[in-house]
Amino acid sequence: MVRFGLAAILIPIILYALAGTLHYWQGWLYWIVLVIPMLVAVSYLLKYDPELLERRMKYHEKEKEQQAIIRIGTIVFIAGFLAIAIDLRIHRLDAIPLSLVLAAEAGVFLGYLLVLWVFKENSYASRTIEVVKGQEVITTGPYAIVRHPMYLGVLVMYILTPIALGSWWAVPIFSLTIPIIVWRIIEEEKVLLKDLPGYREYCQERRYRLLPYIW
Repeated sequence: MVRFGLAAILIPIILYALAGTLHYWQGWLYWIVLVIPMLVAVSYLLKYDPELLERRMKYHEKEKEQQAIIRIGTIVFIAGFLAIAIDLRIHRLDAIPLSLVLAAEAGVFLGYLLVLWVFKENSYASRTIEVVKGQEVITTGPYAIVRHPMYLGVLVMYILTPIALGSWWAVPIFSLTIPIIVWRIIEEEKVLLKDLPGYREYCQERRYRLLPYIW
């Protein structure tokens, strides 16, 4: 609760630092889109699945490849927000049309809902790549469509974040999350194929990792 509470407080501070003003409605709307689902998710997990919440608090990856992916992803994430800050200070805060900002905010929200759906279906959705004792292959909900629905939700959120915050400059940087997530999925599946019973059969039944009919 302390961690999520601090996140809710720090996000507006970061958004103010980006824009240099409190008159930044795109940032406040983005904050609402992030915080409300987060509060719902934390409340739900505390009551119904505290073990999953505990798994989501882990940050240390065991696999070297995943450690490298996290480091590179963090660099891209920071670079993307720096690009937003520079863009907002050079151009007007309303450089992106209202309709596009609202559409991007809605997309971020839908991506977040997909992540929450994954949490509801999969109690093993740890932040780190690992297979725990007694873990089973999940085939229900979004897992009936693609093998890694949570990454799809995260990817939608990342790609649309710069538009939701009013910046075109940061779009190419945040787009680098696509190859990073693809790399993470490939490395993660090596672990799952090796350690998770039934995962190979699941892969044969669900051909697509991230997007139906594409990959």
